[in-house]
Amino acid sequence: MTISVWLAYAKDKLESAGIGTARLDSQLLLADILQQDRSWLMAHLDTIVTDETRAQLEPQLLERAKHVPLAYIRGKTEFYGREFLVDKRVLEPRPESETMIDILKKLPGSNESNLEIIDVGTGSGALAITAKLELPQATVVATDIDPGCLQVAETNASKHHVDINFTQGDLLEPISNAPGLSVVTLANLPYVPDDYQINQAAMQEPRLAIFGGSDGLDPYRKLFAQAASFYDKPSYILTESLPPQQKQLALIAARHGFRQIQTDDFIQVFQGGHQQGVAYNTES
Repeated sequence: MTISVWLAYAKDKLESAGIGTARLDSQLLLADILQQDRSWLMAHLDTIVTDETRAQLEPQLLERAKHVPLAYIRGKTEFYGREFLVDKRVLEPRPESETMIDILKKLPGSNESNLEIIDVGTGSGALAITAKLELPQATVVATDIDPGCLQVAETNASKHHVDINFTQGDLLEPISNAPGLSVVTLANLPYVPDDYQINQAAMQEPRLAIFGGSDGLDPYRKLFAQAASFYDKPSYILTESLPPQQKQLALIAARHGFRQIQTDDFIQVFQGGHQQGVAYNTES
């Protein structure tokens, strides 16, 4: 069986199981096993796929046909152009979250040496690690309530050779030093309402990382309450939520002294601390 024939077989198998990305998934699984990239596959369609290789691929196809997230099968995914290790302990980083990094880099003071970034609910560590790689002068702290998530995040930090202070705890709770004017908090927290119907692949990810209460915003209520308890509030809090939730989230933030100053699809920016009069250019 050639690469061309195997890819057609795998695509048909996954499509029949209702996988919408069957062609791409088939290519990625085969490329991983062969330790090549997709362009190499397309240039070698007549190359034989050995029986041994097919035996390795078949269980992976069966898992994907059951809607196991591709990232879990591969053990990795891409975020902001970099590879991150993932497993069933963590939520797969979403492309939508990359916008948070783009916005972070444009904030006033983002290039200052005293910038501190706190990533709450870090999961795989993708946001914290990417922030450190893009803004290497910043001090980055990352928290998560789940020790398993922190293990994955620490592995990814080692993979990318960055120094991040990982600490276990609920959101800002383990942060002992009160934030000052140079602090930006990144918060990609669970925001899906409990009764929301998610797809089959998402159903196999950690529920704690997906659902956020009856309206999906309970984790953010806790976060803004914690942030407001600091003598100096964080300068900015960047959040991710569904667009229909943004008006309610802005009200929650306002009750705790934070003003929504920007929305960009799934991402929102809130201003706090002593920065209320500071404006910045939000255009790309």
